[in-house]
Amino acid sequence: MSDLLIKLNRNRATARIVKALGLPAPVQLARAAGGYEAQPFAGKSVLLCRTERGYAAAGLDAAFRAAGAEPLAAPPGAADARLDIVVMDASGCATPADYRALYDSFHPLMRRIARNGRVLIVAALAAEMSDPVAAALARGIEGFGRSLGKELGKNGITVNVACVARDAVDRLAGVLRFFCGKQTTYVSGQVVQVTARVIKPAREPFAQALAGKVALVTGSARGIGLATAERLVQEGARVICLDVPGAADDLQRNCQRIGATPLLLDIAAPDAPRKLADFIGQQFGGLDILVHNAGITRDRTLANMKEHYWDMVININFAAIVAVDELLLAEKVLRDEGRIVCLSSISGVAGNFGQTNYAASKAALIGYVAARAPALAARGICINAIAPGFIETAMTDAMPFFTREIGRRLNSLQQGGQPRDAAELITFLSTPGASGISGNTIRVCGQGLIGA
Repeated sequence: MSDLLIKLNRNRATARIVKALGLPAPVQLARAAGGYEAQPFAGKSVLLCRTERGYAAAGLDAAFRAAGAEPLAAPPGAADARLDIVVMDASGCATPADYRALYDSFHPLMRRIARNGRVLIVAALAAEMSDPVAAALARGIEGFGRSLGKELGKNGITVNVACVARDAVDRLAGVLRFFCGKQTTYVSGQVVQVTARVIKPAREPFAQALAGKVALVTGSARGIGLATAERLVQEGARVICLDVPGAADDLQRNCQRIGATPLLLDIAAPDAPRKLADFIGQQFGGLDILVHNAGITRDRTLANMKEHYWDMVININFAAIVAVDELLLAEKVLRDEGRIVCLSSISGVAGNFGQTNYAASKAALIGYVAARAPALAARGICINAIAPGFIETAMTDAMPFFTREIGRRLNSLQQGGQPRDAAELITFLSTPGASGISGNTIRVCGQGLIGA
């Protein structure tokens, strides 16, 4: 369903009425229709700021140049010149006085960042700091970035923070390309930790990034799962789309359209992991990317919830994922340097009325990826979760009008996201260029105000 408020704001006659009523004026967000480009920043106006003693600036500069941009060291002289991308190396902030660099860098830029611009702040990794003051300041940059995102979001500008270990600066190229590109259009106010814990792949292709890879997406007959399958295919992956037999018609039709392989299977059935492992082994020889998208809701307040609703949600949303992973990892069906992405939810971050079962299962996934990551690092496998917020799907279309409108506006971008937005984050986390990110949960919610 299209966003009526965006339509009204784009019409000159009705835009005045919307403004007079004091309603939000969400901008049309920039989105990429195709796959990754070798030089996505060619022709972009890019500013690279830095703090004294920062250790990431040289790596950021090299990554930008490889992606087609020539970063500026100072804003353009013309007062009306706009910046498409602003990146700051704030990894040198070690004393309270160093914070002044944040103000000095961004204060003059606040009205000069273009609509749908991108801001990325690189901070030190607090866990590496032996000095508690320096560790606190590194953490404080997260608060600065989130607040900045709320100030700039009304113009479609996203702001994110990457906390980078000193030995992981060479992992920034993929991070930079995603968080400064169109693909991050609904990911804002997020903090990712970039480390060298997982071995860096020998090759990091940035166009057709998944060529030769085999991917499985569960729950992919429609919605975010289908959008993810489409996006993985765009990057060259061979994709298996799994869904329940009741979704057979949609699954078959969509797989034929995008060139994917359908698999009808109840992922929560006791024999599902065995059947899945056998199918992948016989048909594809192994798996490189595993996207756990399948999930259900059975909402009731806890006082009114039947026990089978509780069990059903926990079994499908969490227990089935654990069972599949244990078998595919134990038998090495999931290859070394593989990627696992789990679909958590904003409900798992902040909780939600009437969703004790759902929120418990989705919060468990956040803990699961954090706990699994260290053990999988030796095999070069990254495991992460994404937490979607208000994404426009058939479920949101069925909401009452005012409920849907409130859900759309409760974020810094003042609008709902698209399934493609979640698929973009999943795809990035599936690439070789995301080798520095494991054990993270990243929200794709337009910097939703709930749980921020």
